[in-house]
Amino acid sequence: MEVTLKENERIDDLELENLKIIQNNNGFCFGMDSVLLSDFAKEIKPESNVIDLGTGTGILPILLSSKTKNTKITGIEIQKEVAEMANRSIMLNNLQNRIKIVCENIKNLKTIYKPNTFDSVITNPPYKKSGTGGTNIEKVKLISRHEITATLEDFISVAQYLLKDKGSLYLVHRPERLADVIVELCKHKLEPKILKFVQPSSQKEPNLILLKAVKNAKPHLKLCKPLYIYNEDGKYTEELLKIYNKA
Repeated sequence: MEVTLKENERIDDLELENLKIIQNNNGFCFGMDSVLLSDFAKEIKPESNVIDLGTGTGILPILLSSKTKNTKITGIEIQKEVAEMANRSIMLNNLQNRIKIVCENIKNLKTIYKPNTFDSVITNPPYKKSGTGGTNIEKVKLISRHEITATLEDFISVAQYLLKDKGSLYLVHRPERLADVIVELCKHKLEPKILKFVQPSSQKEPNLILLKAVKNAKPHLKLCKPLYIYNEDGKYTEELLKIYNKA
């Protein structure tokens, strides 16, 4: 389906089953974290009802539509112009029968959806607390990077409310916030089950974490082998190439 591009917008080829996405040159474009999270969450069962909290450009639902079978995915995005752009990407890929974009603050979802509605929640929330790090950036990027409209606790609390019993939460975050993430998960009865560190190389410290938690599950955390982005020769690792479908 053809869609109309607005000023400063472009169409990027995702190099996965001919999927494409619209992005704004001046906005917050998706990064490797979203690609890694979509692969981490590809075990979501067929026919699952999934919700993406803070969908942004819609990258996670679009990628997951290829990596999962017959799932229905709802993407929640607070910024009207970003949600509208994500919706055009859904139409561009003819995924209207599988993906729905809703423009809403995640903090309002408890008044919109009944509890225990979704089989899985995925989220790539803002990494930085409000008032930390550089804040002299455009509003769209600021909201994407900082906990301005919703905090980490908000994301996890809403996920717990929306998930069915034994439903799974998949999230990506920064290692320096791992303690915060674990505390909030346990507080809201989301048991951490799988933790994976992402490192630029074997010689460098992790810069991302991928974590799966299960609602009302028994304690048992599996620590996976870390994912290295680059080999010692500076080339992408075999594992990363597989994730990007280039191996």
